[in-house]
Amino acid sequence: MNPDEIKTSRPDKLFYPDDGVTKGDVVEHYRRVADVMVPHLRGRPLTLRRYPDGITGENWFQKEASDYFPDWIRVEKVPARSDGSGSVHYVVCDDAATLVYLANQATIEFHIWTSTVDALDRPDLMVIDIDPPDGTEVAQLREVARSTRLLYEHIGLTAYVQATGGRGFHVVAPLDATADYETVRGLAADAARVLARHAPDQLTTQVRKDKRGNRIFLDVNRNGFAQTFVSPYSLRSRPGAPLATPLDWKELGRAEPNGWDPDRARQRLARKADPWRTMQKNAASAARARERLAELT
Repeated sequence: MNPDEIKTSRPDKLFYPDDGVTKGDVVEHYRRVADVMVPHLRGRPLTLRRYPDGITGENWFQKEASDYFPDWIRVEKVPARSDGSGSVHYVVCDDAATLVYLANQATIEFHIWTSTVDALDRPDLMVIDIDPPDGTEVAQLREVARSTRLLYEHIGLTAYVQATGGRGFHVVAPLDATADYETVRGLAADAARVLARHAPDQLTTQVRKDKRGNRIFLDVNRNGFAQTFVSPYSLRSRPGAPLATPLDWKELGRAEPNGWDPDRARQRLARKADPWRTMQKNAASAARARERLAELT
């Protein structure tokens, strides 16, 4: 299917009312970023966040593929839980046409697994989500991201950073898909605890919000089976139409978590390549990284 043949329905419908961004603008964004975005989606189960009436209307997270999706959309039957029980029929986006079709179905946000359908129980990505409370200075978030990068490097991982389009940053490491979810989540949790232990007044691993105080939450829960994080270049359902944006580390000093909208993203991609395009060349062993972390601590 040619993505240019997909006609946008109701293109003038406002999806971001305060910003004048229409459904047509949303679909066109995904059409334009497909070349850089699809490689991050390819082969991964997708959770879609759909907004038929725009970001101020009713919305839902969709895992199970709709019956009316056309036959050329790839759908894979995936266990609902890590013990293999139950099942969900997930959409897998391997091409630009699928991305544009799903955008035309009012999908604003695309969330991806940290593993692929070919190796569901062997993640090839690890994510620490730097999630701040209200009022946190962005300079503080940048320093936490740099500290996380330094720890990754000490244990043999290569760190990549993403402005989430929301409140914080993701620090992601590519893995060689030899370890299971338990090992990878354990590694992420151990790393977060080390970071929090070195800055206990600033950082926390407390899941309960009422226990965090004014500290930044290092969220590792996205590393569990069937858990997701927002895909690079996905729009977010927030005023200003920000999107998740992979960064070079040298850009972090001027970066805001929600600093890119579709126009800025288009300009950015016209002058530079995707900073995450070769990340899997630096894939490392989660088991070995966990051993190194134990040695450090």
